[in-house]
Amino acid sequence: MGCCKAIERTIITTYRKSIWRKFIEAIEEYDLIHEGDRIAVCITGDRDSLLLAKCMQEFKLHGSTDIELEFFVPTIGYNKHNCLEIMEYAKAIEIPVVMTEHVKELGCNKIALCHHFNNVIETILMGILYNGQVGTMMPKLHNQNYEGLEVIRPLYLVKEEAILRWSERNELRFFPCEYAFSKSFQRDEDDNLYIKRADVKDLIKRLLLINPNIDMNIFKSMYNVNLDTMISYEKEGFTHHFLDNYESK
Repeated sequence: MGCCKAIERTIITTYRKSIWRKFIEAIEEYDLIHEGDRIAVCITGDRDSLLLAKCMQEFKLHGSTDIELEFFVPTIGYNKHNCLEIMEYAKAIEIPVVMTEHVKELGCNKIALCHHFNNVIETILMGILYNGQVGTMMPKLHNQNYEGLEVIRPLYLVKEEAILRWSERNELRFFPCEYAFSKSFQRDEDDNLYIKRADVKDLIKRLLLINPNIDMNIFKSMYNVNLDTMISYEKEGFTHHFLDNYESK
């Protein structure tokens, strides 16, 4: 493992284009962070959450937006030994972290999760192939489980390949992520979730061999939804059908 400063430096130098700029782009495009925000950053021990933590630290240090950060390891889905091991490693790379089951006790108004670009496009295809619905993982959303807390995903535009290269270059240690905390926000109780996601990940890899723009095209599809070409869609809990106003057109 490289020294902490070297690890942080690679984010804004070696991986400035593929990680840092994409991180900033997501914050700006989706309006994720505001002045005075107090953000709880979820540390699950995997490479994605470690990168998120370091990006958030860099943003606080070098950015013009005044924010406060709280780093935490969720106890849901982890045994105490795993939590302590993750905390020990996080502190070794200068991420001050606490362990908690109740995020709201941290006094934050936002929670930052480490889902990245590949998670987003995989979710799009999983919805179509397994659930028969069109939708995606949103860059931010109001969390109905905790009043007053908002979920944000600052790595939304960062590709998994860049995260992998960054972690390998810095020889980071990471822990298998059980996703219990993140999963609760997605409200996905499907026992086969991980198998399905692995299958979709493999499908995308094979499609990229045919067309290298496949991943971006899947992502952009969520920007180019034409409701006039949809049989039905749901908005604010109400279903709208194309026949509802068909005769009046």
